[in-house]
Amino acid sequence: MSSNPAADAVQGITETDIANYLAATPGFFERHAALLATVQLQHPHGARAVSLQERQAEMLRDKIKGLELRIIDMIRNGQDNVAIADRLHRWTLAVMRAAGAPAELPEVLLRELRHQFMIPQASLRLWGVAAAFEKAEYAAAVSADVKSFASSLSQPYCGVNSGFEAARWLGLSESGGTATSLALIPLHQPGVLDDKPFGLLVLGSPDPTRYTAEMGTDFLTRVGEIASAGLAGLLATA
Repeated sequence: MSSNPAADAVQGITETDIANYLAATPGFFERHAALLATVQLQHPHGARAVSLQERQAEMLRDKIKGLELRIIDMIRNGQDNVAIADRLHRWTLAVMRAAGAPAELPEVLLRELRHQFMIPQASLRLWGVAAAFEKAEYAAAVSADVKSFASSLSQPYCGVNSGFEAARWLGLSESGGTATSLALIPLHQPGVLDDKPFGLLVLGSPDPTRYTAEMGTDFLTRVGEIASAGLAGLLATA
């Protein structure tokens, strides 16, 4: 046994004991303020020692920098959201203006959708249209599988083009590529109890990352609702 009990007691104190003591004794550094000036810490970006105050200032600067980056991201996201809202507004106005010429509405809807949102490829098919529109390209016959798939969608599909029949409606993009990623949006007649879709809007891109399963679908759902409201006027009445 050591002949110095005090030294033995000090050796038995751990760093955890010291940290717990300081946390439980907030007035310690007020009573020993001079001690703070003598504390030396290793600089996080070098081997030199710095004072506690300098280390705290460095930590504060890092924290402020992190907050500034978050604010910049928030501002950028806000600007992006405003830009998207403006494009959606302009597209909606174009759809509303074309509502007076039903035969031209699908082409206007698709053209403005491609233009406003820089979508490489867009097409659609409608079933159950009025006799006056039956010979239009958008009224071309689709398989029972397409109708069944559209009925199964509770929200727009986003993901890879795994050989969907709807992808063949797109043809080739202006860049000459086929669609490797797709967004498939079911069209529902507003206010009808039978919620079966009457059409399918398909957006495609040669970029495999343009439409992915991880992306949100709120915006595409709104596009589908607006398109449905406009295109429902082309349907045959019961």
